[in-house]
Amino acid sequence: MPDYFITGGTGFIGRRVLPLLLAALEAEGANGADSTVFMLVRPGSVKRLTTARADWPGGDRITAVEGDLTAADLGVDTTAHDLSNIEHVLHLGAIYDMAASAADQQSANVDGTARVIAFARERGAMLHHVSSIAVAGDHVGEFTEADFDLGQQFPSPYHRTKFESERLVRDAEDLRWRVYRPAIVVGDSVTGEMDKVDGPYYFFGYLRELGRLPSRWTIPMPDMGLTNMVPVDFVAEALVTLMRHDLAEAPPGTPDPGGEVFHLVSPHPQTITEMYNAIAPAFAGPHGRDLVPHRFVAPVVDRSSHGMIRTGRDLIARQQGIPPAILDTLSIPTTFKADKTFGVLAGYGVALPDLADYGPNLWRYWHEHLDPNRHRRRNPAGPLADLHILITGGSTGIGKETARQCVRKGAVVFLLARGADELAAAVDELRSEQTEQNGHRGEAYAYPCDITDSEAVNLTIKAILTEHDHVDVLVNNAGRSIRRATIDAVDRSHDYERTMAVNYFGAVHLTLALLPHMKERNVGHIVNVSSIGVQARGPRFAAYVASKAALEAFSDVTATETLSDHITFTNIHMPLTRTKMIAPTEAYDNARVLSPHTAAAIVVRGIVEKPRRIDTPLGTLAQIGQFLTPKLTGRLHHQGYLLFPDSAAAQGKDEASESNRETDVITRAHGVRDRAHALARPARVAMVESGARRMTRKTLNRIPGISW
Repeated sequence: MPDYFITGGTGFIGRRVLPLLLAALEAEGANGADSTVFMLVRPGSVKRLTTARADWPGGDRITAVEGDLTAADLGVDTTAHDLSNIEHVLHLGAIYDMAASAADQQSANVDGTARVIAFARERGAMLHHVSSIAVAGDHVGEFTEADFDLGQQFPSPYHRTKFESERLVRDAEDLRWRVYRPAIVVGDSVTGEMDKVDGPYYFFGYLRELGRLPSRWTIPMPDMGLTNMVPVDFVAEALVTLMRHDLAEAPPGTPDPGGEVFHLVSPHPQTITEMYNAIAPAFAGPHGRDLVPHRFVAPVVDRSSHGMIRTGRDLIARQQGIPPAILDTLSIPTTFKADKTFGVLAGYGVALPDLADYGPNLWRYWHEHLDPNRHRRRNPAGPLADLHILITGGSTGIGKETARQCVRKGAVVFLLARGADELAAAVDELRSEQTEQNGHRGEAYAYPCDITDSEAVNLTIKAILTEHDHVDVLVNNAGRSIRRATIDAVDRSHDYERTMAVNYFGAVHLTLALLPHMKERNVGHIVNVSSIGVQARGPRFAAYVASKAALEAFSDVTATETLSDHITFTNIHMPLTRTKMIAPTEAYDNARVLSPHTAAAIVVRGIVEKPRRIDTPLGTLAQIGQFLTPKLTGRLHHQGYLLFPDSAAAQGKDEASESNRETDVITRAHGVRDRAHALARPARVAMVESGARRMTRKTLNRIPGISW
């Protein structure tokens, strides 16, 4: 019995053709018992094929042949397999992505087809070439199965390469061939399964917005023209049926002259509005009706594809994740005739499902598996429920407290820190406090990691993604602070290297490691715990403030680049907080600073609300001073520099050595502060309890420059 050779067998159509072909061979009994199905696969796809064929009856017939369409002689080692009995070559392999480069499409679609032709001719096999209705280009009117070159032009490299590849097949000498031209192939009519967002799927999200309107309404729509869609299961069944058509009746050894073309299309092309009406029941959308005739819409669409208007159109399309080439082929001006094809298929009981019947299945599968925004949907259980949050510096201070608050609200938290024992203790503590939030139980996991080591960071991120699938939020909280005057650090360049290693490069390592993952998921948020020092730029913190300012600049620039990918950044200008970082500075012992709990609440707000930055009134005041009165602000900072010396730790001493004058100033300042705080406390408590404080903050945040 004849053997088969298939390219593109692991692709979207190929994965459905193979089980049907195997079933047909099994149904032949003894006649098909000896047939082998050879599949051209790249080395990296062999494992995927091995897994898939295990689930297919008759899968043991499949033999993987390593190679590549873009390699000479298909990269096939002819000594490794007996390919002498191949009588049918099914060429499915191609680039079906209209957004792919012209060079890549030429290499795979045209040059690859030339190599497949040579392979088939060498063995005297019939070539079953899967082409596309794209060969019709911009032809207006009917296009029959007998038509090919009618002088049409091609709106994209995809159209051109599909035409050129089919022409190679037609012009090849001593080659028996059949050509199959599928229309736009969409998901399975039963399951809705699709492999990627393509063609009409790019617009499903916008059509879904119409579901906000009452379903009983009928809404007017512009007639955007015709399209032609067929489900993948129909294409696969039709291919296998047509490949084997007439073969059973032909006398043994009689060659099939071939030279036939089959249109795997819908005999009744659909309007864009009909496509919408087919999927609308899945999201209770209103019924649409064409109101503006296509003859009025077409000139407007045509103008948008030229000159500066096209530049603007393409820019907007890319921001929405839509390849501009899709807009050039939104409607199809060609009517494809398929009388011969459907006449043959009818004899085998193969019928095209009605779009109105399977349209809802397409939308449901897209909504669950392909919607680019599915990872950004609000969780009804709460903004933190099931959110995967990675927090650096998570074993103590702000990091641990942030993790605690997130876990309590149902988040899955990954804590990073260098000290494995302290980190494990922190995670044990958090797990002991776990509670459920609306049925969602938070989790905490420890991942010891030195974030200054980029290789360690990459390995850690890989482990987290392997074990937990994804990361939604990164909190760059780990920090290192050094309070020392610059003049006292002229021989301590390592002060600057250490702060940059943790505060800047550590955060950058993690951001770079997660950016591709976040881009792939079309969502991500990064919170940087910066410092009020970046705004105030007070003395003795040159190393620390410079490292935090560098991280902010990096994040601000990156945020402008990732906006369309929905990857956002929040820079928190955190006030002084009671953590281990400030412990060596005696001047802060009695200072009124934030507790880790309050600081963590600010971080959680950054995670949930995703503002560009979070400031405090004091930080904003300091920044205004730097902008409006830089000289006066500098002089005030200098007085503080003279009044408050380096800490004992910075001076290399075991104990503080403040003068009586400095101690007296600090004591008096603290006394004034405490009295003012006591007087203001009742009013502040009342504002918090009444919600007035939150409302005031939100109102003030409407003022440009304020982000409290």
